[in-house]
Amino acid sequence: MAARIASINGVEHTAMLGLGVYRPQRVVTNDEVAGPIDSSDEWIRTRSGIRTRRFASPEETIIAMSAAAARDAIEAAEIDPDLIDCVIVATSTWLLLTPAAGPQIATELGLKNVAAFDISAGCAGFCHAVAMASDLVKGGTSRHVLVIGVERLTDAINPKDRGTAFLFADGAGAVVIGPSDEPGIGPTVWGSDGTQHHAIRQDKDWMDFFREIDERGLDAVRPYLAMEGTAVFRWAAHSLEKVCRDAIERAGLTPEELDAMVPHQANGRIIEIMARVLKLPESCALANDIEETGNTSAASIPLAMEAMMRQGDAKPGGTALLIAFGAGLSYAAQVVQLPNWK
Repeated sequence: MAARIASINGVEHTAMLGLGVYRPQRVVTNDEVAGPIDSSDEWIRTRSGIRTRRFASPEETIIAMSAAAARDAIEAAEIDPDLIDCVIVATSTWLLLTPAAGPQIATELGLKNVAAFDISAGCAGFCHAVAMASDLVKGGTSRHVLVIGVERLTDAINPKDRGTAFLFADGAGAVVIGPSDEPGIGPTVWGSDGTQHHAIRQDKDWMDFFREIDERGLDAVRPYLAMEGTAVFRWAAHSLEKVCRDAIERAGLTPEELDAMVPHQANGRIIEIMARVLKLPESCALANDIEETGNTSAASIPLAMEAMMRQGDAKPGGTALLIAFGAGLSYAAQVVQLPNWK
């Protein structure tokens, strides 16, 4: 008879226990980014809803911003950092192919011998990481998981690209996910549509760039983030209603029972359309952090949660729908109880 492999059991329920964010110090107005793309403040506000955004300084690195957000999340969670045994970093702008940012962030935080890794799911990365972390705790693989969404998109965009330069920005957000007496994170509805992979992409792969260097030398043009804005807008505005409704239904709720909706801060018009098609009640707060923060990809959901609670539009413990979507094209949604924040 073969030896029996032992199994492990986790907990029945999980929740976001604490939230922390980091916003770079430099505030950048529409007028500042408008010049290189021959645009204007009015044009940018009309098409995106953005008034300002944050750009990171050289010192505000992926590691530094992540660690700052994480420290506040751990403090808000009111747990001993030694209870964290896994770090998941959602990012598209850690520009090293290897090693991942996760282990360095864990070390920066003084976490020793913990699992730490990065995931890449574009702007949907944070919600993907939340799903993974919750399941890790439920399965018993981890006790508490630190989830970080972080981006330095200013490293990836061409400031002269009219389709991206005014949209993207920098920042970080983190949550601690751990055991809870009651459900704090609902089932995740997620997926992807690879037929739309071209809609948000790096415009050339690194091997093409290296060959271009060999052929053109200093005239070679580095890879940049490229986006087909109209294609993304149509896909998000008309394809994600079912994802949202499925996430609400799987959580055992109705739209009328939501206290808040926190969509990825991609575009103000997309946010308005999603809220309208879901017929959210007036009592349901709608995150609109894009106005001051821009599109921070994997960092946008935690940054938007913090903004809502800081401004008094939502409170810890409130029931919120998170829905994120981006490169891949990938998407993920879940209903959560909003965490304590610092």
